[in-house]
Amino acid sequence: MSDLNRFTGLVRRCVEDYKMIEDGDRIAVGVSGGKDSVALLNALANLRGYYPKKFELFAVTVSMGFEGMDFSPIQEMCDRLEVPFILRQTQIKQIIFDERKEKNPCALCAKMRRGVLHDTILENGINKIALGHHFDDAVETFMMSLFYEGRISCFQPVTYMSRAGVTQIRPMLYVGEGTVENLVKRYGLPVVQNKCEMDKRSKRQEVKDLIKSLSVQYPDLKSKVFGAMQRLPLDGWEPEEYTRRPLP
Repeated sequence: MSDLNRFTGLVRRCVEDYKMIEDGDRIAVGVSGGKDSVALLNALANLRGYYPKKFELFAVTVSMGFEGMDFSPIQEMCDRLEVPFILRQTQIKQIIFDERKEKNPCALCAKMRRGVLHDTILENGINKIALGHHFDDAVETFMMSLFYEGRISCFQPVTYMSRAGVTQIRPMLYVGEGTVENLVKRYGLPVVQNKCEMDKRSKRQEVKDLIKSLSVQYPDLKSKVFGAMQRLPLDGWEPEEYTRRPLP
């Protein structure tokens, strides 16, 4: 079995545990150009070939306006995968950094990017958006909510956005970040370097570094946190059949 097929198998398990895909779905992958979304697009393109519930697949990229970010390799990859590629150019970088000079820009940036993404998929008759959040992202988000907000919370595997009329799915929650990195390297998948000055300087990076240091003493820390999220369960996190375990 190839690395891509094993990777796709983990994605399929997550899709089935949380009933993410139905017959006739038109699904867009939000492709930032980073390793996570690129890996997810390839896995879903592979799954599309044999999954019993037939679905259409698209790739949507929201360009923030940072200089030096060339998305032509993403276009070439989409052509190879036979996935329509939609690129939306924006001035989000100019608005946030140049005009407003935001000191804490991440929340506003994410909100504006989501707005453009939702508008784009609705314009193209797409009903679901697949996001590249993986196992590590889920654990980090849970810990961030606990540390910074005093809440036991995390994004959900499946979320219906009523205002936009769009369903968000996160099919890579059973895949660890290291597995994603290995797949991207193994197949030479194109990654567009993030030019945002806040990259690697966020609160998420602080929590990522903390978890990494704690994992030296507690190697199964992330797996235990993830399992607790499913067993509590957090709202929307209980799988249809709690008999499977993630393999990060």
